[in-house]
Amino acid sequence: MLLKKIYCILSMLVFTSISALAQQSESVEMADAFRADGKIYVVISVGAIILIGLLVYLISLDKKIGKMEKEYNEQN
Repeated sequence: MLLKKIYCILSMLVFTSISALAQQSESVEMADAFRADGKIYVVISVGAIILIGLLVYLISLDKKIGKMEKEYNEQN
């Protein structure tokens, strides 16, 4: 059963990597247009801001959970 799951996961990874390699030969017109207009920096900046926001949220959530765990352990 475990080998079957591993085989399934590996085959999915192989098929997705093959399709990704096949798509590399094609030119991405949207990305070229963003680069030509200079808007690619806006797209990258927005993505970076979103990722930074998620990271800050996860860190604050981890601190809150750690504080709650500490209070719980002190009570017991």
